[in-house]
Amino acid sequence: MPDAFSTRVLNITSGSSEAVVDLTPQCASFLRDAAAGRDGLLNIFVPHATAGVAIIETGAGSDDDLLAALHSLLPADDRWQHRHGSPGHGRDHVLPALVPPHATLPVIAGNLELGTWQSVCLVDTNRDNPDRKVRLSFLG
Repeated sequence: MPDAFSTRVLNITSGSSEAVVDLTPQCASFLRDAAAGRDGLLNIFVPHATAGVAIIETGAGSDDDLLAALHSLLPADDRWQHRHGSPGHGRDHVLPALVPPHATLPVIAGNLELGTWQSVCLVDTNRDNPDRKVRLSFLG
């Protein structure tokens, strides 16, 4: 019988521009191994001060709309107290207050319980650090 708790760390390269990266296939792959048909919870955690996790529709423009909304709310200019890195980098440190660095989702019979158009996504506006880690943990 599989362990009640399993974890895996994903290494994600988000690129040199703002990005919404769909993690749903990696979550499903992890659950095939970790959940083995059981019910439980999947926790997704991004251990970075400048990235978050969102449950959002992708591929129909919503991911670009999210980035546009974040750019409107958190402009990349010099208003920020936190000033190292590229211009406007301080806003990247505010991002996790709006897009939290974690999500916990139900797993039913080994499958992620998402709505029809929902995807699990890494949201990364930090152009200075394209290498991200995402921890997936299953409890069931």
